[in-house]
Amino acid sequence: MKLIVRLGINVIALLVVEYLVPGFVLTGYVAAIVAAIVIGVVNTFIRPILQLIALPVSILSFGISAFLINVALLWLTARFVPGFEISGFQTAVIASIVLSLVSWFLHRLASD
Repeated sequence: MKLIVRLGINVIALLVVEYLVPGFVLTGYVAAIVAAIVIGVVNTFIRPILQLIALPVSILSFGISAFLINVALLWLTARFVPGFEISGFQTAVIASIVLSLVSWFLHRLASD
């Protein structure tokens, strides 16, 4: 049940980001659901490996490389999910920040 709630929160967060960030496009609810699933899988399996590999650089750059890994994975996800588009790197940076904030807020709201 928790998995379905988290998926729903992530879908809502993606739809809010689409509304707020120009250049962040989801063509429908199905694309939002698929994007949320793919982002969840990428964040669970691929991101920890990349962050471990980039740990020395992340320490030297005070975590900026960890942030850039998140941006790159979001942008990469948009390349592979049909109906999910990010127009450029700057849009991916802004979308990553907004997605993190909205997702954090919704998860806090759901836990209370």
